[in-house]
Amino acid sequence: MSQIRLRRKVWLEIDGKPLLGSGRVRLLNTIASCGSINAACQQLGISYRKAWAQLQDMEKLVPFAVLERSKGGKGGGGACLTEETVKLLQQYAEVTERIDNQLEECNGAQFDIFDQEPSA
Repeated sequence: MSQIRLRRKVWLEIDGKPLLGSGRVRLLNTIASCGSINAACQQLGISYRKAWAQLQDMEKLVPFAVLERSKGGKGGGGACLTEETVKLLQQYAEVTERIDNQLEECNGAQFDIFDQEPSA
């Protein structure tokens, strides 16, 4: 018999507009570890323009700055997450972990409809 598993995708929306999902979480965490939007884009293989658009879209939806940025120059620029963004990521991670745990409990569910032989 084939192994059947439940899967999910979770994202936050504000007024129907996407705020945070796995892609943006990955972007923010990579910015935090690299210390720069540009370096994060290179590591993730995405364009700076795409990342910048996502960050701007997020900042339109929340009452706080997503990043603290410093302009380039002799020492180069950089970016780091604000305290509010770190807290948002922590809360998102806690919620998705709870969902994953509940989903794992459901993965033992029986779908006996699949006990039949394929019709084709």
